[in-house]
Order: sequence, then C-alpha cells, then structure tokens
Amino acid sequence: MKKIISQATIDRLPLYFRMLRLAEEEGLQIISSDELGRRLDITPEQIRKDLATFGQFGRKGIGYDVHELKDKIGNILGLQNNWRLAIVGVGHLGGALANYVNFASLGFSVAALFDINKKIIGSEVNGIKVNAASQMKRIIAAKKIDIGVITVPVEEAQGVADQLVAAGVKGIWNFAPTKITVPPSVPLVNEDLSIGLSALSYHMSQE
Repeated sequence: MKKIISQATIDRLPLYFRMLRLAEEEGLQIISSDELGRRLDITPEQIRKDLATFGQFGRKGIGYDVHELKDKIGNILGLQNNWRLAIVGVGHLGGALANYVNFASLGFSVAALFDINKKIIGSEVNGIKVNAASQMKRIIAAKKIDIGVITVPVEEAQGVADQLVAAGVKGIWNFAPTKITVPPSVPLVNEDLSIGLSALSYHMSQE
C-alpha cells in the first residue's frame, strides 16, 4: 500500500531543500534541526517528524550532513529526473519564466515555447524558438516534454490544458487565475499570483 503523505509535509520539503542549498553554499557541513528550524521558522520537532516520514536521517546529538540531506530530499522531490517544460503563452509572465535562470539548478529545463500570436511565432526567448500552438502535440512528443506551463488568458486556459493532456504531458503548472480540470492521472498545481498579493494586502491593512 502506498504511504499517504500529508500535503503540508510535501509543501515543506522544497523549503528544506532550498535552505540546505543555501547552507551548502555557505560552507556548512553539518546542520541541526534546531538551526534549520530557526532559519525557516519551523519547529525542530516538525522538521524531524517530516523527515522521519521518509526514513532515517541524521545522527542524534550531531545533526544532519547538509550535502547528504539536500541530495536525499532532492531525490524525494524527484529533482534528479531533469524534467522538461513547455510554456504555453509567451507574454510577460511566460517570457519571464523562459528566462528564469534557476530552473536548471532545480532539475528543470524549458525545452519548448508556444503561442498563437503571429508576431512572436518564430522568434526566440533565451535561445528557445517560439512555436505555433497548433504544433503543440507534435513538438511535445518529439521533445519528450514532461510538464506543461500555462500562462495564457483565463478564457484560453482550459483549452490549452486539454491540448497539453492530449499531447501527453505528465503534469501541469497553471498560472491562469481560473479553475481548470484535468484527468486524475495528471498532477495539477495552480499558481495564482493574486492570492499572495491579496493576502499581503490583508495583513498590511490590519496594521
């Protein structure tokens, strides 16, 4: 039976990975759950509980080997798979994502770009050619794309999601601020920028 991991634990794993990368860059070789918790504002108990979900890590009274723990969490997250991304919608946001320099260090690479705007089809962003959206199925298969990234207007999002699923992507990262539906076999993550800004506005308004 597949072990059920809470979403909260899964959401904290990238935080641990990022902080361990920073600690490694600082030259730290060993880090305690207390220090990791202090840096992340998470209790050491929660960190130990999260990590125990996936096995035995660290040595009591000594701490965690930074490089080893970073690599193990990276493997749990599947970052060793070198996932290939296709961005659909090469406007301001899509273009910014195509130029994002940290994808490679996280195990992702942008391999294809698509749009319906004839003015930008054929141009390049960060050395990647912008293809016509009508070529999506053929190019996604040819380039073995794993993840489709949706950065199109709301009214186009579901249609793009349907095309990506039909083309055979394994997961979808949706930036369009709308609900889209995909088969249960295709993991979907929604990234609504307005939610974060609205939450920030609320907290600022309470001051």
